[in-house]
Amino acid sequence: MECFHESEGMHYEGTCIRPPSEAFSILLQVTLGCSHNKCTFCGTYKDKRFAIKDNDTILSDILFASRYMKRQDRVFLMDGDALIIPQRRLLWILERIREHLPWVKRVGAYANAKCIKMKSDEELSELRAAGLSILYLGVESGDDETLKKICKGTTAENLIKMGRRVRFAGIKLSVTVLLGIAGRQRSMIHAKATGELLSAMDPNYVGALTVMLIPGTPLYDQAKGGEFQILSEKELLLELKEMISHTNLSRGLFFSNHASNYLPIKARIPGGKEEALAIIDKALRGEVGLRQEWMRGL
Repeated sequence: MECFHESEGMHYEGTCIRPPSEAFSILLQVTLGCSHNKCTFCGTYKDKRFAIKDNDTILSDILFASRYMKRQDRVFLMDGDALIIPQRRLLWILERIREHLPWVKRVGAYANAKCIKMKSDEELSELRAAGLSILYLGVESGDDETLKKICKGTTAENLIKMGRRVRFAGIKLSVTVLLGIAGRQRSMIHAKATGELLSAMDPNYVGALTVMLIPGTPLYDQAKGGEFQILSEKELLLELKEMISHTNLSRGLFFSNHASNYLPIKARIPGGKEEALAIIDKALRGEVGLRQEWMRGL
């Protein structure tokens, strides 16, 4: 029997984030926190321990959305990596979304390499058939040394393999990479390796963000202690140029229009690659204005 109390509203706990493209989605919090939660640059989920929410709470939120969110045709499953939910429970959630929110056209979630690996190819295809349309994968870097330093818990080779499996299952793949995450010493190595990883993975979308120091994170402490160097505007532009120059997608969109970036870029690769590189060159020559520091943020 389904129980629903109209006055309860949505059950959100702690800090909640979602990708920019999910700004107008129904945000359904099915997990708390991140099952990995060790990345040195991230302070998002430090306020809560990872847990999967109970079915009654999830169903209550779906029912609330069925009454009050009929204009929103996308659902995003929070928090950090909802794909880690055991298959039967995740299918149950997708089935309830289909049952009570029949107008929804797309369901998305964050994922990491570990939780993708826990799903078989058949299970990924099963999730796609049940309505899971897009996964957001934090790649950050294609350089194994950088991935190790930031405690990503995976390798470039594994990220490529997991990303390809998502695409093979018919699920759209959106990945994020971090400009500046390798510091000054490995900047160009990181940029080239990340472009090569993206080429091998061939995601539908790439979002480039610029690393920003968050108080309380290990990376913040490393920067304060001199172990990590934040790149200058020019160095970040050169890193972005190197990354794009080594990125070859079949028909993917490359964005650097996140608020953390100095130079917004939107290019469909391969067609728009040269134009994007030309814009970066203009910015390096001072012919294109950059986002002001006070306008930048996560």
